[in-house]
Amino acid sequence: MSTEQPVVTASSYLTLNYRLASLDGADIVTTFATTPATLLMGQGQLAPVLEELLIGLPEGTHKTFELEPGVGFGPRNPELIREVSRATLDANSAPDADYKIGDLVDFAAPGGGRFAGILRELGAETCVFDFNHPLAGQPLKFEVQLISVL
Repeated sequence: MSTEQPVVTASSYLTLNYRLASLDGADIVTTFATTPATLLMGQGQLAPVLEELLIGLPEGTHKTFELEPGVGFGPRNPELIREVSRATLDANSAPDADYKIGDLVDFAAPGGGRFAGILRELGAETCVFDFNHPLAGQPLKFEVQLISVL
């Protein structure tokens, strides 16, 4: 019987606690105060760059990574700040929708997909949305505690 601890591979099944936070320590998401997460590597349950940080870590590891701005969820792309007609917004909204600046709005994409943007300006004829990931361009802390690696 091997006494070596299992290590994370690209196809591992994991049970872990994790925390994604801003550099000042404000939690964005955490499982440390609740039930640990279970995930299968390579299935998109974590951002690819976060999965890459786990590869090679042995079971039982508790580690915090600091990610430079734009590393976790990519850089901010100014081309993803787009003007959208009020008609398009209305077509993707409930009839009684009352939007405010900062709201996250879900849109139908060609081919049946969905995408979301944060409302930045609300006008009578046009609106401005930021379709960047909300964490794009931000420095982040990623803390992980590997409970089980299969």
